[in-house]
Amino acid sequence: MSSPNQRIDPSLVEQTKQQIRTLVGEISKISKTEIPPEEFHKEFLQRVVVALAAEAGAIWTVNPAGQLALSYQINIQKTHLHEDEEANKKHSRLLYNFLRSEENESSVLPHSGGETEDSPGNPTDFLVLFGKIRTELETFGLVEIFQRPDASPATQKGYLRFVTQVTDIAGEYYKSRQLRNFGDRQSLWTQLEDFTRNIHKTLDMRETEYVVANESRRLIECDRVSIAIKRGQKCKIEAVSGQDMVDKRSNAVTLLGKLATAVVAADEPIFYMGDTTDLAPQVEEAVEDYVDESHTKMIAVFPLRRKNVNEGDSEETEQDKTPKEPPFGAIIIEQIEDNRVPDRMKKRMDVVVEHAQSAVGNALDHNSVFLMPLWQTIGKSKVLVTARMLPKTVSVAIALLALILALIFVPWNFNMHCAGTLEPEVRRNVFAREDGKVDEVLVHHGQEVAEGEVLLRMTNNELEAETKKVEGDLAEVTKQIASATEMAYKTNGEKNREGDNVQIQGEISRLEVRQNALKVQEEILWERYKDMEVRSPISGTVMTFDLTDRLRSRPVQKGQCLLEVAQPEGNLILELDMPEKKMGHVSEYLKKLQAKDPNAELDVTFVMTVDSTKKFKGKVYEIHDRAGNKGDEGTVVEMKAKINNPESLPESKRAGAAVRAKIYCGKRSLGYVIFNEAIAYLQRTVFFWFK
Repeated sequence: MSSPNQRIDPSLVEQTKQQIRTLVGEISKISKTEIPPEEFHKEFLQRVVVALAAEAGAIWTVNPAGQLALSYQINIQKTHLHEDEEANKKHSRLLYNFLRSEENESSVLPHSGGETEDSPGNPTDFLVLFGKIRTELETFGLVEIFQRPDASPATQKGYLRFVTQVTDIAGEYYKSRQLRNFGDRQSLWTQLEDFTRNIHKTLDMRETEYVVANESRRLIECDRVSIAIKRGQKCKIEAVSGQDMVDKRSNAVTLLGKLATAVVAADEPIFYMGDTTDLAPQVEEAVEDYVDESHTKMIAVFPLRRKNVNEGDSEETEQDKTPKEPPFGAIIIEQIEDNRVPDRMKKRMDVVVEHAQSAVGNALDHNSVFLMPLWQTIGKSKVLVTARMLPKTVSVAIALLALILALIFVPWNFNMHCAGTLEPEVRRNVFAREDGKVDEVLVHHGQEVAEGEVLLRMTNNELEAETKKVEGDLAEVTKQIASATEMAYKTNGEKNREGDNVQIQGEISRLEVRQNALKVQEEILWERYKDMEVRSPISGTVMTFDLTDRLRSRPVQKGQCLLEVAQPEGNLILELDMPEKKMGHVSEYLKKLQAKDPNAELDVTFVMTVDSTKKFKGKVYEIHDRAGNKGDEGTVVEMKAKINNPESLPESKRAGAAVRAKIYCGKRSLGYVIFNEAIAYLQRTVFFWFK
C-alpha cells in the first residue's frame, strides 16, 4: 500500500493553491475600492468561504454601543443555532468573549466550552474559526467560519493563518475608509467654518434666507435647496438656491410650498427617493403633486424650529422641560437627476439643518421686534449728537422743523391737472343712416364742403331687390285695376249682370287699396335710397384722414360714424379729460363758487404740447354728468372750456392739438398740495377700513 503523500496529486495541490491566491488577490483588490461595507462584506465572505471550502460563514459588525450585529452570512442555517435558544445564547457569549479578548484570531472545537450554564462555548458540530477586522484605532467586526471538524491540527493552523491574512486585508479596507473619513471630515470642517461664518454674518431676513439656501447647496453638494417660512397656517417659499428672485406664482413654487406646509404640520422630516409608502397621506399627496411637476428624483424636507436655551440638558427633569416650539419653516433639499443619498450627504444635511434653523430663527426673531427699523436708525444716529456734529445736527433739525411748519401753514394754489385737446367749437360727426357698402368716396381730408353736399355714395343689394319687387308688384296691381275697370264698363247697364258688376267694383276697390299701400312702400324705399347718399350736415372742412382707405368698398352699419366735418377756422374750445379720482376736489370748489355766484365758472390754465413756454387761460362752461372709460387714461369725466383770448393762440394751432391743463381749486396748505394723492390713496386703502 502506498503512503498518503504518494496518493496526493501535485498538480491538484498547485491548482488549489493558485485558486486560493486568486481569491486572496480578488479580496485585496476589492478592499481598495470605495464600495459600501455591506457590499464589501458580501464579496469578502463569499471568497473566504470558497477559499477554505468551509460549510458556513458570517460577518458580525460592532455598532457604537459595542453590540454585535449580523451583517452577512452564508449557510449559517447548517449550524442549527436558530433552532436551540440555549445553544444560540452560548454561541453569542462565545462571540462577545472573543470580541473582548486581545487575540486577533482563534479556533474553537465543536461542542466545547464550560460546563456552567452561563459559560461561552461552541455548541455546533463544526470547528469555528474567528478573526477580528480591526485597525490601530478600533475593531469593526468579526469574521466567523464554520469548518469541518476532521482537519488535522496543522490544517487548522493553516486555516487560522488564512483567516488572519484575509482579516488583515479587511482591516486595510476599513483603514482606507477611516483615512477617507478623516480627509472628508477635515474638508467638512473647513467648509463648515465658511458656512457658519456666512450664514451668521447678517440678521437681515431676506439676505439670511438666500445665503442659507446657496451655502447649504454648496456644503451638501446637492442640486437645489429652498427655504420656506410659515406665514399663518401656510408655508411660503422665500428663497431658492441659484435664483435671485422666487416666482411665487409658478406651479412648482406653489406645490413646493404646499409640501412644506404638510411637513411642518406633521412636524416630522421626510425623505423621498421614489417611494411614498411610508409617508403620511397628506404628505404623500403633496410629494406626488410636486414630483409630477418638477420631476425631482430625491427630496428631503426638514422642519425648522427655534431651540430652547436648556434644550439638550441631560440633567433637566421631565417636569422642568419646556415644550418644543412649533416649526417656523422648513428647508427643502433636492436631487434632480439622482435619487441616491450617500452617508456623507446625510451627515451634512444634519449639520446644515442644525445651523440653518439657528441662523434663520435668529433673523426671524430680530426682524419681528416692534419698530425694528426705527430702533436701528436711532442706534446708528448716536454720532449725530457728538460734540463735533452737534451744531450741524441742530441746524438740520431746525431746517427740518421749518420745512414741516411750512408744509402745514403756508397756503398754496391747489390745481387739478389733466390732459385735453383743442377742438373746433362747430363740428359734426357724419353717421350712416342705412346699412350698406361704401361704393364711392367723393371727398378727402381737408376738403371744404357745403351743407348738404354729397360726401359718400353707398349701395345696398337688399334695398335694390326690395325696391324692384315693390315696383313689380305695383305695376301688376295697376294692370289688374285697368283690366277690372274695362270689364266693369262692359257689364254696366246690363240687367242680367248687375251682380257681376258689384263683384268687379269690390275687386277694384281692393286692388286700389293695395296700390296705395305699394305706393307708400315705394316712397319709403325712395327715401331710403336718398340716404344712400351721405351728405354734410354743415358747411366746413373734412377732418377725417385717409377716407378712401378707411371706407372705400367697406361694409358699414346703420349708426356708424363715417367721418367728421368741422369749422377749424372758427372758435376753438378745450375738451378736457379729468380723472374721476380728482373730480371730488373740482366739484367741491365749484359748489363753493356757485354758493356765492350761481354763474361762477372754474378757471383753467393750459399749455400746448407743441410750445409749453406760453400759458393760456380759459373758463370751464360744461361738465359731463357721467364718467366714461378712456382706455389707458382710465375713468375720466369730460369737460369743456372756452378760451379767454382765442386770438392769443399761436398761428401753428391745429384742431386736435394736445394740451396739458390745470383747473384752479382754491388754496390749500403746501403739504396737502404736494402729498394730496398719497393722502387720498391712504384714505381709500388704509383709513377706510378703520372708519
